[in-house]
Amino acid sequence: MTVAVLGATGMVGGRVSAEAAARGHRVLALSRRPARESPAVTPLAVDARDPAAVHRALAGSASYGPADAVVLSLRTEPVDCEFLVGATRTVLDAAARLGVRVLVVGGAGALRSPGAPGLLVADDPAYVPAAIRPVALAGVAQLRACRTHPDADWVYLCPPALLEPGERTGRYLRGTDTLLTAADGRSWISAEDLAVAVLDEVEAPGRERLVTVVHAAGPAPVAESR
Repeated sequence: MTVAVLGATGMVGGRVSAEAAARGHRVLALSRRPARESPAVTPLAVDARDPAAVHRALAGSASYGPADAVVLSLRTEPVDCEFLVGATRTVLDAAARLGVRVLVVGGAGALRSPGAPGLLVADDPAYVPAAIRPVALAGVAQLRACRTHPDADWVYLCPPALLEPGERTGRYLRGTDTLLTAADGRSWISAEDLAVAVLDEVEAPGRERLVTVVHAAGPAPVAESR
């Protein structure tokens, strides 16, 4: 496959690009300041706010083919909800015209709280302190942009409460609309294992539009829907 990764220089996007290349896919690494990491990665300078540039990158050129799937992994510091939602709509618009599926790496705030199913994680101070609530709410708005798009084929993949660089184990539990916790009570996954889950979803799409994952201990990969 040819997998386009928008936000390819970020913590998650870089690992998604590396995981895709390691699996033998061609990677189109889209970012404002791209850098080539391997022969399997084609770096492309693309501003996610530019609809024409996004469409050209996904449509392909004489030197590389069109994208078969798009992974959207964007974050801003400080949080910029307007940019995030606008860029998401731009990618969904281009992908819909080209018939390409989009996997959006979102935020845990869009999930239901495991202790209160009627409450979003973004509104639950047990998981989201006030200082980071704007980040969580931006993810909720991003998911809303996906759900209200009339034509795009998308899936929104939420990490658990804590996402950080770590080890690639290939083990995770897969859920749907509710935040997951591991056997030790932590809601955590490494960015490396999140990239594994992203590529698994790209290669073998499930039926759900909203999914989430969490680290799983054990000798073998685990993927369970709840």
